[in-house]
Amino acid sequence: MITGAIITLSLIITATLYVPRITEWRGSKLWFVIFGAKDLGDTAQSLSVGVPFVVGLILFIIGLIILAIEYFNKDN
Repeated sequence: MITGAIITLSLIITATLYVPRITEWRGSKLWFVIFGAKDLGDTAQSLSVGVPFVVGLILFIIGLIILAIEYFNKDN
């Protein structure tokens, strides 16, 4: 869980620091910086870190599920 949180939060922090530097985007600036867009060509300035962001979210959610299972486990 902590690994997913670290990955996701570090990418969000990096994206928020990069947001003021972009000049062309579509939609929300933050999500554009993270996920990017292939149809805007080489002029679009994006970090394109969507895959690590999604992996971090998945690890975080799996960790939360394991934590909830262990917390509510009445066998002990």
